[in-house]
Amino acid sequence: MNTFQAPKGTYDLLPPDSAVFLAVREAISAPLKNSGYGYIETPGFEDVELFARGVGESTDIVTKEMYTLTTKGGSELALRPEGTASVLRAALEANLHKAGNLPVKLWYSGSYYRYERPQKGRYRHFSQVGAEAIGAEDPALDAELIILADQAYRSLGLTGFRILLNSLGDKECRPVYREALQTFLRDLDLDEDTRRRIEINPLRVLDDKRPAVRSQLTDAPRLRDYLCDACREYHAEVRALLTSAGVAYEDDERLVRGLDYYTRTTFEFVHDGLGAQSAVGGGGRYDGLSEMIGGPALPSVGWALGVDRTVLALEAEGITLQLPPATSVFAVPLGEEARRLLFGVVTELRRAGVAADFSYGGKGLKGAMKNANRSGARFTVVAGERDLAEGVAQVKDMESGEQKPVPLDGLVADLTARLA
Repeated sequence: MNTFQAPKGTYDLLPPDSAVFLAVREAISAPLKNSGYGYIETPGFEDVELFARGVGESTDIVTKEMYTLTTKGGSELALRPEGTASVLRAALEANLHKAGNLPVKLWYSGSYYRYERPQKGRYRHFSQVGAEAIGAEDPALDAELIILADQAYRSLGLTGFRILLNSLGDKECRPVYREALQTFLRDLDLDEDTRRRIEINPLRVLDDKRPAVRSQLTDAPRLRDYLCDACREYHAEVRALLTSAGVAYEDDERLVRGLDYYTRTTFEFVHDGLGAQSAVGGGGRYDGLSEMIGGPALPSVGWALGVDRTVLALEAEGITLQLPPATSVFAVPLGEEARRLLFGVVTELRRAGVAADFSYGGKGLKGAMKNANRSGARFTVVAGERDLAEGVAQVKDMESGEQKPVPLDGLVADLTARLA
């Protein structure tokens, strides 16, 4: 047995499964690259206060789930539990918002960390692809991001997801709703932790998944009844733009998401084939977050889509992605002279863009051919002393079983042409 194992709530991503994860990341990011979003990468840890202020001190993420550490110099850091606060911090620090081209459109991909009770679809280390549009208040921007996420999922062949949509109001109308909601919640039979949450951020109670709490929220005040005219018009325009783009959505007045920074548009992608952990991604507008973390007023919107859960959604729908082969040509040398020559051939093939591999370790023909089979290569190239004397190598089509000699001086061109 190994001495060490992956930490609880994590897993190792290994071939061949890792190829699917890479394909999912590429599919999610592809529409963003075509829509003006530039890549950003931030550190895996940040100042604890960045998340306490931005994500919210009352959230489960900050109170229960963050991995924190104290440096030798006494600084309090946290492994990033989400991406938005880090991306906005980086954009502010680099003064990207002062370049004169707003919104600043950024996308990212990386690992995130939360101390949660592990179960399928919920891990302590997980992967996301996210996008943020910073510095513009425009319903077309909200609609654009939802459309791009929908496009990414459909490019993977997914059809079993739903888009839930809501508006959380803004600094003008939400305080009125907050007071009405607090008055309602204070009369319910709730535990002490939830009662404390009522006073800090009552909307978070609406996000509570426990049946004992949800059963009491049936008659809770509806946020849509408290929206000001500006928020109502903004939300109507988002909905109209989605409809005109042919993107289906469901209005969900209970949708509040789990982070304190959201305002106005909020949305979630859910897949009913995933059981309890049905959310595969989500996001929304966060017009006040920049000011919360010490920046200027920069209305912004963004989302994050879970790579792990998207892979689970593919499995739930029985979708197998068509991935390029890891190896197209496998070279099997028999003898030292053939070894040097075929190693050169493999190098040339790789430079020509052909996925090629080599039988290392001086294996015999039988063992090397087993490796060729396992590699999934379309063609195997075999050469021994007799072949070299005749100036040829044997090329075997691993699908048909057909084998024929090919002149050494035309070997690379022949294989490249067959694979074109």
